[in-house]
Amino acid sequence: MSLTIFTIGFTKKSAERFFTLLKANGVVRMVDVRLHNTSQLAGFAKRGDLEYFLRMCAGIQEYVHLPLLAPTEQWLNAYQKKRISWEEYECAFLQLLRERQVETTVSRELLAGGCLLCSEHKPDRCHRRLVAEYFAQQWGDVRVVHLV
Repeated sequence: MSLTIFTIGFTKKSAERFFTLLKANGVVRMVDVRLHNTSQLAGFAKRGDLEYFLRMCAGIQEYVHLPLLAPTEQWLNAYQKKRISWEEYECAFLQLLRERQVETTVSRELLAGGCLLCSEHKPDRCHRRLVAEYFAQQWGDVRVVHLV
């Protein structure tokens, strides 16, 4: 049985655009894959506010913070501070997913119709894309839809 995993980033999106995309695509659960989800810089996507807005604006009742699918502080800082390239970060992050064996510890049911949330506007240089593609590779019957 095929499953769809959505991904979305909140930066460079208005709240209206963000919640409209989720609702229009039938997202049933938000799976937050950020390492830190309470930063004041996150605006409407700060954990407590996000849970409320998901229910009220998009009819999404379930919010799950899953740091198991986030990078380590060490790798994230190294990439953000340009001490390593995207290619190095990608390689290290995929190795981390393999070590964590996320394909066996995260259930298909949790991700089915769920949306992986991170901050990056576009998925091309964001770990949420790597997570979605990793599951697609491991499970074989996953459709990945990036909401931009």
